[in-house]
Amino acid sequence: QVQLVESGGGLVQAGGSLRLSCAASGRTFSNYAMGWFRQAPGKEREFVATITWSGGSTWAANSVKGRFTISRDNDKNTLYLQMNSLKPEDTAVYYCAAARHGPGSSWNAEPENPSVYDYWGQGTQVTVSS
Repeated sequence: QVQLVESGGGLVQAGGSLRLSCAASGRTFSNYAMGWFRQAPGKEREFVATITWSGGSTWAANSVKGRFTISRDNDKNTLYLQMNSLKPEDTAVYYCAAARHGPGSSWNAEPENPSVYDYWGQGTQVTVSS
């Protein structure tokens, strides 16, 4: 079992920045690939970014590429999402998630699919005003 707790959300003006954190506890953090997702009211949960267990590879959705950066510190059991140049359409609840990975894992095939993630945090609200 992995417990995930997000923090760092809030209200920010368009063009501003926020850094989200996701603190992990329980099983070994470095055993898991990690991801950020978001969900706006009335919309489905949307992939934002993901990172391998080592942090050596990352990729992000086209909608946030060049503005958001995912990173992790395995010594601190913490995942981060640095969000710059925020837009009103970035307003959503942001969730971190952990996925088992390894040869043949579902995450390897579909890292953008929420269903391949095994553990989820409770979410943190990000609101961007225009």
